[in-house]
Amino acid sequence: MNAQLPRWVDLGLIPLLNLIAAFVVAGLVVLAIGEDPIEAVEHILYGALGFGEGIGFTLFYATNFIFTGLCVAVAFHASLFNIGGEGQAYIGGLGVGLVCLALDHYLPWWIIAPLAAIGGALFGAGWAMIPAYFQAKRGSHIVITTIMFNFLAASLMVYLLVNVLKVPGAMAPESRTFEEAGRLPKLDGFLALFGQDIGGAPANMSFFLALAACVFVWALIWRTRLGYEIRTFGANPTAAVYAGISPVKITLVAMALSGGLAGLMAMNPVMGDQNRMFLDIAGGAGFVGIAVALMGRAHPVGVVLASILFGILYQGGAELAFEMPAITRDMVVVIQGLVVLFAGALEFMFRPAVARLFAALPARKTGEA
Repeated sequence: MNAQLPRWVDLGLIPLLNLIAAFVVAGLVVLAIGEDPIEAVEHILYGALGFGEGIGFTLFYATNFIFTGLCVAVAFHASLFNIGGEGQAYIGGLGVGLVCLALDHYLPWWIIAPLAAIGGALFGAGWAMIPAYFQAKRGSHIVITTIMFNFLAASLMVYLLVNVLKVPGAMAPESRTFEEAGRLPKLDGFLALFGQDIGGAPANMSFFLALAACVFVWALIWRTRLGYEIRTFGANPTAAVYAGISPVKITLVAMALSGGLAGLMAMNPVMGDQNRMFLDIAGGAGFVGIAVALMGRAHPVGVVLASILFGILYQGGAELAFEMPAITRDMVVVIQGLVVLFAGALEFMFRPAVARLFAALPARKTGEA
């Protein structure tokens, strides 16, 4: 049923119903292995939100997911399915790392940080524009090319970290550690204002960069002419061409923005946590971003909320596996997978019933009158 629903229903109620269904099924799985689902939920919530260090790790994971969720969301608005956020974040890490390696002996962090962000965004955007060009000019399918470029990015970074950037004499395939000026400040001082001690959690200033990126995406997509063209092309490419909107331009621009947002994600692990370039910079966040964008309805506010949810699942899941050994880390991945399934693949499972309910409401009021 394609009935129009109130915005709060489409963006709030239906995702909430999907999430509840996912947790009900996950609870049945936990019950099937002989554990208490209520106790499992308590461990997840406490591990993610019950103490300062857990909150710090939750925000750290959520920061990655905000960037990659925005990456997928921007492409969605142009009717492009960019699943190359993993590779684009990986190459973005190269841009961030090169800036830090080049300048950390000479400049303070507050100058290096914006330059590193620009480097990460440019490298991620450049990597995304290659499959975008193939789509716009050669008709290659964006899904196929972006997923292939994930593997190409991983292979390229392995080569660079092993043969070019590795510290001479060291065994680990990673660059040298950045000097103090090449590191982002942690959020310990900020969260201390709220009485939270994050301990060794790696939450850092890139969280605020992620929130700024949300504001940027909202303003771009809904408050600019370019954003209107992107949404028009995504809704109806034929009508967009008839209106004079260039498909090549929109494809290239949307993918460049998408890849740039993925590249910014590298600020969090590279400059904010490890303070070096290393293998697997993205850590799977590029793929989680797909579920985040779907669950958040490709809207920045929804992306933030979905990212925090997945941050809770990642951090709380680690605590759950420790406190309840019968629920292994693999079982936690199953729970996360159920959320992805209901929020993504089964996104419209409850929509027909909800639409029928809201379609009946005016008729009932009319009959009573």
